[in-house]
Amino acid sequence: MIGADERRALAMLANAGRDGVEQALLSAQGFDASLVAELVNKGMATITAEKVPAEEKLVAVAKVRITEAGQNALIAEG
Repeated sequence: MIGADERRALAMLANAGRDGVEQALLSAQGFDASLVAELVNKGMATITAEKVPAEEKLVAVAKVRITEAGQNALIAEG
């Protein structure tokens, strides 16, 4: 069973597809780092450091993506 915040975060990640969601955007939506860490520890999400272009330079960001286990948890919750 997953909590309401976990469900909302997983839904956001599922909607993002393969691109995932930047950690900063998750934080802006009210999902703190401890919630993301919990999803990663449970195997429901992954987090990777990536460089993305921004105003003629590369900026490091943390991208969070849903895993198959996370998708299955969403489905099980209905």
